[in-house]
Amino acid sequence: MILKCIRTLAAVALVFTSLSSFGQDLIARQAPVDKKMRAIDSVALQRQIKLEQSQYPAYSLYPNWDNRYVHAYGKDVTIPDTFRVDLTGFCMPTDSRKITSKFGPRRRRMHYGLDLKVYIGDTIRAAFDGKVRIVKYERRGYGKYVVIRHENGLETVYGHLSKQLVEENQLVKAGEVIGLGGNTGRSTGSHLHFETRFLGQAINPALMFDFPNQDVIADSWVYRKRGTSHSLASSRTAEAVDGEIRYYKVRSGDTLSRIAKRQGITISLLCKLNRITTKTILRPGQVLRCS
Repeated sequence: MILKCIRTLAAVALVFTSLSSFGQDLIARQAPVDKKMRAIDSVALQRQIKLEQSQYPAYSLYPNWDNRYVHAYGKDVTIPDTFRVDLTGFCMPTDSRKITSKFGPRRRRMHYGLDLKVYIGDTIRAAFDGKVRIVKYERRGYGKYVVIRHENGLETVYGHLSKQLVEENQLVKAGEVIGLGGNTGRSTGSHLHFETRFLGQAINPALMFDFPNQDVIADSWVYRKRGTSHSLASSRTAEAVDGEIRYYKVRSGDTLSRIAKRQGITISLLCKLNRITTKTILRPGQVLRCS
């Protein structure tokens, strides 16, 4: 009887040992599968994050995506001390070379953009690749207008249009037609009101866009918060402190006297600002500080 019990216990132990070995074998075989599944989940998550970022340009800079207001950023936004804006891949928003009203104080209020002479029905294009944030009408302001956010950190505003040809949340390419010139809203004649903004901060478009020559001032532009140190621009980069410094990109045939006259400064000041002399040979594409 005792011998029979011993045999029974031995058999049970053998069964449990076999089950344990089988279970261990299953776990061992499952481990690579679990590792692979985690890798797949990680890749899927990364793809989802990249998809969301591509849907919202400058995703890491802006705190939200709001289709209601042009000036949608207040205390929630963190403005970096410096930020380099890539201006390559641009397209001039209009073929017009005539500026009818500059950026700055105007009739006891601030004019936050440039007014460019266009006629009703003239083609207006997106300045850079981006996503349309706002398509609205404002009777006592912008009239029919479009706001686009770009991957380089800028937002551009196109006001007083006669017709908007894009929709909110639509992805657009640089040069894509977004509207037609007009005279809607608070306007006394057909023109395009064009703004460039960085995290809600209005920047003088003339610091980046050279409308008379239908080009950008330099390949990049550096925004610097007031109070931070700054240095002179490199040969292909324009810099400004809250929109206070002006730069000019040298064209073929330009002279110091011509540039000084165009910028409203003396030749001596132009030389001093750029640490050059009147005998310095100017190179096309060279960027000169003018204020």
